[in-house]
Amino acid sequence: MEEILDNPYLQPIIATLLIVAVFPLVAGYMVLAERKVLADLQVRLGPMRVGPYGFLQPLADAFKLMLKEDIIPAASDKWIFWGAPVLSTFTALTAFSVIPFSDKFYVADVNIGILFILAMSSLGILGLILGGWSSNSKYSLLGALRSAAQMVSYEVPLGFTTVTALMVAETLSMQGIVQSQLDKGVWIAFSNYGLMLVPAVVFIIAAVAETNRAPFDLPEAESEIVAGFHTEYSGFRWALFFLAEYASIFVICGIAVTVFFGGWLRPFANVGFLETPLNVAFPILLFVVIGAGCALGAARVTLAYEKAIMGVLALAMFLVAGLFAIPMINELIIGFFWFLFKVLVFIYVFIWVRGTFPRFRYDQLMQVGWKYLIPISMGGLIVNGIVLLFTS
Repeated sequence: MEEILDNPYLQPIIATLLIVAVFPLVAGYMVLAERKVLADLQVRLGPMRVGPYGFLQPLADAFKLMLKEDIIPAASDKWIFWGAPVLSTFTALTAFSVIPFSDKFYVADVNIGILFILAMSSLGILGLILGGWSSNSKYSLLGALRSAAQMVSYEVPLGFTTVTALMVAETLSMQGIVQSQLDKGVWIAFSNYGLMLVPAVVFIIAAVAETNRAPFDLPEAESEIVAGFHTEYSGFRWALFFLAEYASIFVICGIAVTVFFGGWLRPFANVGFLETPLNVAFPILLFVVIGAGCALGAARVTLAYEKAIMGVLALAMFLVAGLFAIPMINELIIGFFWFLFKVLVFIYVFIWVRGTFPRFRYDQLMQVGWKYLIPISMGGLIVNGIVLLFTS
């Protein structure tokens, strides 16, 4: 038994299985959160029918997608049509392998982690292009070509801003980037006398475009090209594209958090007197408030099974809050808490942007990338390089 527990491959295998098994459920609830936030922005309720307050809606959606007919167009290239969504999903999930969820939970810490993630995100576009081309549909092909053009346009500022951050961190390892921020006592986004905040903002804007999210969702603009590259897809294969999109959102938010905002570090990680308020009191208070909200929700619903679900959720939140009060367990999970908290903040920003801004025209999309983001990111790279040269 000890030999098994001491095996260096055990943790990566367990982490990989957890990611593959759990993330489809996480993606479903990311969609539910998006629908609820958009509904709130538009002063409506959102999904409310399946389960208490629509809590079981993702399970109903997944069940529906599994049962829908899998239609393959007669004139399509069937093998490529079948493999395209698998390629997109594979590359999106593979990128998780080098993201440090905490100082203790990660699949692998490779010395070129950030390059590996950027390579996987670049390969993911092949799935969209192949899916659009193999469908033998003009709408799908137009969506695929738009995806390719958009990726080329926004990978450049994404790369420049990442290189700028790597100059500050002095390492390509994802764990090393977080450790560098801990050693220097400041998140990279606020280093170099605040000059790194510009590359951080450019990175976030380019990240929204890189994941084909509104207002940069031209590859699947319903009013122009029906559904873009996945127009001809249905059922399980459509669900794979959908899973790849939300995996990419999580990954790109994870990169932003790790590279610019301290990863699994709490705010002001080097300030000792904030240890207890931020690492103990804040998570306990947060989960107690969520648990109280679930308990209040249980009192408001009428069906017995809905009361039971909300009651179980409330109890689970109170138990999680209790875990943060145990020093040994707190030490194990606090890094994961801060990483997930920051990622969820960024995901909320993505949803807020979608619900706030109208879709760009195609020429405006290209103009933002080539006329604004690329020059700004290049300027940020040069200016921060000069500052580092004279202050190192």
